Amino acid sequence: MRFLYPYKMRFTLKYYYSFLSMLLIASCTSDDSIDKDEEKPTITVNYTDGFPQGCSVLTKGETYNFRAQVTDNKALASYSIDIHNNFDHHTHDDQVTECDLEEIKDAVNPFIFMENYTIENELTNYEINVSVTIPNDIDAGDYHCAYSVTDETGWQARTSIDIKITD
Repeated sequence: MRFLYPYKMRFTLKYYYSFLSMLLIASCTSDDSIDKDEEKPTITVNYTDGFPQGCSVLTKGETYNFRAQVTDNKALASYSIDIHNNFDHHTHDDQVTECDLEEIKDAVNPFIFMENYTIENELTNYEINVSVTIPNDIDAGDYHCAYSVTDETGWQARTSIDIKITD
């Protein structure tokens, strides 16, 4: 009897580990019927109401509706707007319009607008429409308006537009 117990235990452990191995393998196999989202959302200001367009000139003290059209094949989740100075003439990888830039300068009181927004109800098309007032006490000059959109699975698209803010 003494020698049977270790044999039974080895036999039981062998089946236990075999079962766990099969379970692990089964849980790791892919199911091609799962509908994977492999597409990034899109974002554009290139339509009649899109704003700002490349090289737009904005005036301090005025209010503007920043508008962009965003789409996704599954569901949109969020977007952001980022307006920041371009006094150092940096670029973003998606800029297509070249504008006349002022001299490089140091920022004293630059305009900075960064806001994030949620898109609810699993929409696939959405128009961003955010009202922004340009303060009177900010530095005039070259700026970027950057839009970003994220879908529900985490894919992201961005676009950046050169603008100018004047007195």
